[in-house]
Amino acid sequence: MDGYLLRPGDVLQVSVWKETDLQGEVLIRPDGAISFALAGELQAAGHTVGELTKLLEVRVRKYIPDAVVTVSVKTILGNRVYVIGKVNRPGDFPLSGPIDVMQALSLAGGATPFANTNHIRVLRRSGDHEISIPFHYGDVERGRRLDQNILLQSGDTVVVP
Repeated sequence: MDGYLLRPGDVLQVSVWKETDLQGEVLIRPDGAISFALAGELQAAGHTVGELTKLLEVRVRKYIPDAVVTVSVKTILGNRVYVIGKVNRPGDFPLSGPIDVMQALSLAGGATPFANTNHIRVLRRSGDHEISIPFHYGDVERGRRLDQNILLQSGDTVVVP
């Protein structure tokens, strides 16, 4: 999970080798920070597991010079995509690896018979504005215009009218 960027809602397992009092589950708060004994508060969201491990080691080594810190992701709750509208199982789905629009539709049980699958939109928030990306299921289904079957990002919403 070296390339995985931590997000609010993720649950981490943090431990310091040979220090039984310095281990446990840590939740990344909505503000992106965590609290850990001897390290205090630090920003976790947006960092990889490796980066966070180094940050924690620097802080803990002020008190335990030869500390070895281990961080692992226990539960990925912060990275989610949403599929809403005329699908069989609308809802939110974990984004544990790369997933494209067709795969998200599959997770949602596919479109209902009343769905307008050639007017699907992907809503993506970027900073303080939102963009709408069109998706025409019929084209992709026939192997055409495959470039619109984009990889989804955390927080994306697939809207099936």
